Amino acid sequence: MQLQAARRCIVVLGGSFDPIHQGHIALAACFLRLLAPDELRILPAGNPWQKTQGLKASAQDRVEMAKRAFAAADMPVVIDEQEIRRTSASGEASYTLDTLRFLRAELGPDSSIAFLMGADQLLGLHTWHDWQKLFDYAHICVASRPGFTLNMADLPSAVNTEFGKRIGTPEQIRNAAHGLTCLASGLAVDISASEIRHALQHGSRPSALIPAVVLDYIQQHHLYKK
Repeated sequence: MQLQAARRCIVVLGGSFDPIHQGHIALAACFLRLLAPDELRILPAGNPWQKTQGLKASAQDRVEMAKRAFAAADMPVVIDEQEIRRTSASGEASYTLDTLRFLRAELGPDSSIAFLMGADQLLGLHTWHDWQKLFDYAHICVASRPGFTLNMADLPSAVNTEFGKRIGTPEQIRNAAHGLTCLASGLAVDISASEIRHALQHGSRPSALIPAVVLDYIQQHHLYKK
């Protein structure tokens, strides 16, 4: 009797990473503990359509900061530059749905893909481009931050309905390719990238908010100066 191969589980953390900070790392760590995935995929944004002010650091610098932030991880980590490559070639806005579609094509129909976000992003999920189609390609895993709750009643009605019918356990997420949600609480990190940039612009060294290796890179390359 032939045994069925175990389903691969890939946790995906996307973001502007402008700069990457301890909040991003805590969010990833939360679901690494819950899901015990086979790979962590870090995906710097290309040209996010909801960032009206634009990105402050270059794509190359954001990639390098992400590499340094996760260099010591005790599991396989891939810094995925697909959005950057795609948008630099076209100049068009990047959408999470397109990114997950490309990931699914790369990883195959059987891999479990868990896309991570904070509770603040969940509150605005209904504004994302074709957001309901995200579940055709991945699971959505959400962790709460201080000031945000995971009370389903607080969510926009459409998001509440979609999430309510899809909630699964970490085991179910590992054993399914896509379509489920996972809600985790207790992510006691509340960090704003804009506040970090403001501090750096004014000569502060916010060492509690950014990994030391990332902060060293920022200062060596004179990022986020006035």
